[in-house]
Amino acid sequence: MSRKPFIAGNWKMNKNPKEAKAFIEAVASKLPSSELVEAGIAAPALTLSTVLEAAKGSELKVAAQNSYFENEGAFTGENSPKVLAEMGTDYVVIGHSERRDYFHETDEDINKKAKAIFANGLTPIICCGESLETYEAGNAVEFVGAQVSAALAGLSEEQVSSLVIAYEPIWAIGTGKSATQDDAQNMCKAVRDVVAADFGQAVADKVRVQYGGSVKPENVAEYMACPDVDGALVGGASLEAESFLALLDFVK
Repeated sequence: MSRKPFIAGNWKMNKNPKEAKAFIEAVASKLPSSELVEAGIAAPALTLSTVLEAAKGSELKVAAQNSYFENEGAFTGENSPKVLAEMGTDYVVIGHSERRDYFHETDEDINKKAKAIFANGLTPIICCGESLETYEAGNAVEFVGAQVSAALAGLSEEQVSSLVIAYEPIWAIGTGKSATQDDAQNMCKAVRDVVAADFGQAVADKVRVQYGGSVKPENVAEYMACPDVDGALVGGASLEAESFLALLDFVK
């Protein structure tokens, strides 16, 4: 079936509100038709309000880079999914390898976050991916499959159909290395096969699977040509307005 491509920029811990506003103003009126491709930016918490305000009236989707699994309480420093929804956020990125690695988030944490995000009317972008060691040992499919199954446990078929899964090989994030077209296709298909095994083929045919890891304007079309790659989660190449817009050019 036809799945709308989704290109999302992940700014990570970059940009202050002034820089964020300038970026959104530079791209908002130049996006391709949302009939062809969905475009989004995952902004850091401190710039989220600015990005949401600047993106009003445009077709740009806005994502938070993380949220907690409780709506409120004594959780100093965390982001409430309830407040993110009230602000007008569209998506929340969860389970990014940097969150798993640096902040020790577990599969259970990510599953609880996914449920809380859905409970507040938002849509999760759930990241998964393997280390170089796991990749070279030939265990990537098994490892990533276990991450996906754990993240989706207890969700409904309707919820899984609507969410986004971002496959990001850790060894290709910010390293300049990127997975081959075959690697990306094989792993994104493996992710979809796990969804099919857990929720049925009809659900797997609807879920969008992004590839992430050193995606650039120069290689995005190669990845988007893969039948099971439905978009990209892009780090460095999403930080400049011209580069972000160039990532969307594959639809032409």
